[in-house]
Amino acid sequence: MPSVAQIFKVHSEAFFRDNESSVLRDLSSMRRLVVATGGGAVIRPVNWKNMKKGLSVWLDVPLEALARRIAKVGTASRPLLDQPSGDPYTMAFSKLSMLAEQRGDAYANADVRVSLEEIASKLGHDDVSKLTPIDIALESLHKIESFVVEDTAVADSQTESQSQRMHTL
Repeated sequence: MPSVAQIFKVHSEAFFRDNESSVLRDLSSMRRLVVATGGGAVIRPVNWKNMKKGLSVWLDVPLEALARRIAKVGTASRPLLDQPSGDPYTMAFSKLSMLAEQRGDAYANADVRVSLEEIASKLGHDDVSKLTPIDIALESLHKIESFVVEDTAVADSQTESQSQRMHTL
């Protein structure tokens, strides 16, 4: 299977996004699975239509932390961040900042937001890089549980209101 970078290079970003949308559409009819999209999946409303058939979670990572991680491993596998020259951290941070500004409203459509800065603060860390995958997973599950409980309570309340109106009639 070709990498994302190869697909962008050989075909185009639009080709990749079309295929990404197609896969999300197909996956949206399935149950009991986790789909981890890339950051660009949020830019198409049709993708949100499909993602909203389930529960969407936004892992909100500070741009500085993302830029450090990307600079450390390189940008060759990330076609929108790949820069031929310059300081890797500065280039990644600059591009990530631009993408975050373009996509920020779209990310906010997620049902649940898991902020790594909030987790780090709660655990007494001064840097999100000190978080473990377990720290992030536990907070994600807690946030998902809170969303589901709240969403269920709202649905129950609406059903009760409708029932009372029907009974009054």
